[in-house]
Amino acid sequence: MDQVQLTTFQAVVETGSFEAAARQLHVTPSAVSQRIKALESAVGQVLVRRAKPCVATTAGEALVRFAGQVALLEREALAQARDRARVSIVVNADSLYLWFLPALAAVPGPMYELHTDDQDYTADRLRSGTAMAAVTAEHVPVQGCRIEALGSMRYLAVGPSTDLSDLAMIVYNRKDQLQHRFLASIRRRIDPPIHYVPAAASFVDAIRFGLGWGMVPEPIARKDIALGHYVEIAPGTHLDVPLYWQYWKIDSTVLKDLTAAVKSAAAQFLDRPAPDPRAGIAE
Repeated sequence: MDQVQLTTFQAVVETGSFEAAARQLHVTPSAVSQRIKALESAVGQVLVRRAKPCVATTAGEALVRFAGQVALLEREALAQARDRARVSIVVNADSLYLWFLPALAAVPGPMYELHTDDQDYTADRLRSGTAMAAVTAEHVPVQGCRIEALGSMRYLAVGPSTDLSDLAMIVYNRKDQLQHRFLASIRRRIDPPIHYVPAAASFVDAIRFGLGWGMVPEPIARKDIALGHYVEIAPGTHLDVPLYWQYWKIDSTVLKDLTAAVKSAAAQFLDRPAPDPRAGIAE
């Protein structure tokens, strides 16, 4: 596969346009267009959806991942001499806030590019090739990825009172279903007003200030309950969210070291086991 064409394709997807890719590569937009057409001709598939922004087609997503893997291995080789590898990771907000950063500190060589998303959606970036690794609730390995069970994060429902009928609900964003899952677990059919608070620390602060109730990781919840910041709703009821580490299946020293650090950091915080994922790699 022509590496110049592959690099150009990656630049188009990353920047979102042929013109921006041309500026990044210091060539003309016409040259970018010719390279993409040549690559599509070689593959026999349309790889880029010409839109604003340009995005990879389903056929192109596999090449995005491949291009990123090639780039990572190349950067690792260069890093030994003069540069540093850059690793793109997607992680759910609570893990990033509570335990994930020590894992990065344990592997200080690379430059990290972090993305946050709901744990039920983080694996989507692995599929699209825009992340090399993910903390995810998805227990089936994404094609081309390895998977490791990290443990389960326990959440408690907390708020200014135990009467849910009088309280608004705090939700991280519209992907966040933890509060709805809790209501289903206690068989409550209510439709409360919702505050959306898309930051892990501010989410907890919103509950502390009495704006409503929500699901809070148990270590934080227990301390706040003891301090009188709020009360536990339905004591004895909780939600456990299994978390997994998925990462590209390539022979990368950086990913190997990072995986060991992530597992070690998770073991100190996620003290409840997650179900073992299916062995092997998705076909």
